[in-house]
Amino acid sequence: MYRIPLIKPFVTEEVLAKVRSVLESGHLTEGPVAREFEKTIGAKVGAAHCLAVSSCTTGLEMALRALGVGPGDEVIVPDYTYPATASVVNIVGAGCVIVDVDPATMLIDYDALEAAITPRTKAAIPVSLFGNPLDWGRLADIKQRTGIFLVEDAACALGSSYKGVMTGALADISVFSHHPRKFITTGEGGTITTENDLWAEWMASYKHFGLRGNASRLGSDFFRIGTNYKLSDVLAGIGVAQLKHMDELLTERRALASFYRELFSGDAKIGLPEITQQGEHSWQTLCVYVEERDRVMEQMRAEGIEVQIGTYALSMHPAFNDNPACRLEGGLAGSRYAFGHALALPLFHGMTRAEQTEVAQTLRKMVG
Repeated sequence: MYRIPLIKPFVTEEVLAKVRSVLESGHLTEGPVAREFEKTIGAKVGAAHCLAVSSCTTGLEMALRALGVGPGDEVIVPDYTYPATASVVNIVGAGCVIVDVDPATMLIDYDALEAAITPRTKAAIPVSLFGNPLDWGRLADIKQRTGIFLVEDAACALGSSYKGVMTGALADISVFSHHPRKFITTGEGGTITTENDLWAEWMASYKHFGLRGNASRLGSDFFRIGTNYKLSDVLAGIGVAQLKHMDELLTERRALASFYRELFSGDAKIGLPEITQQGEHSWQTLCVYVEERDRVMEQMRAEGIEVQIGTYALSMHPAFNDNPACRLEGGLAGSRYAFGHALALPLFHGMTRAEQTEVAQTLRKMVG
């Protein structure tokens, strides 16, 4: 155990009471509590449709399938992201095209994205990494000129926004994660948002074995091949209770992030990634850039402070660099830099200024 952990899940007596009420109800699979979770997130992001699913990964897979992405198609993804972003492309049978990121923001390089588009490109999956919103001005322009679909991997970005519009209401389809490192968690799980009625209906059916209608009513039938990507009411109950505090949790995270950035301002040895212009970050993760990241990480942990890498450069892993269904575009120098230098710092509900100051002072000592 670390004296100062990377994150602490927001689990209160209110959360425990909600889960207990689900267990006592006898209805443990997907049902009314999952519906409440969907309705609440949909309302918060301003999306017409919201579907709860078993994970962000299965949600991304469903999004691609709903758009008809499959063999013969290509999907463009950034190199600096969790492997799931790219894996789902191959899972649906499409080719994955991996492009660089801008190290200033760690988000997809929009010029590289546009340059990688071919007649086979059906979609792109840009990532609003760590809660930093994407530049939807650039993306909307690319979409308008090329006609590709945009599926947002918004795993970390619940609560972020671009020009006042919430993440989840900007892409063709957006997918959030509710893994325990996310500030609104269901243990495991995800949510999908979209404005499109047909895609929403298809995904709702597909995640429920291909069912049309309600299984408890006569006249329902299974009219397509589907699978089980549902989110149980037990897990949804955790999220429902946490969502009541979403605004205050976001306010607190932003205050913590602001204090960190104030502490590191002007320090030439600790780099601060940029926030998208006209965007509001949700600060799921706060990363800084340091030299000798792995040494610094090991020494920080030895001091009882849990720090972590940001995420992965896919091009450094055989699943993607030795895969005939994946194509690496360009030198990917921005992604390699981000991977080698990004260090995620502790940030959690209830973190004190004294703890943040200790993290900052220890980090300064480690970087020399």
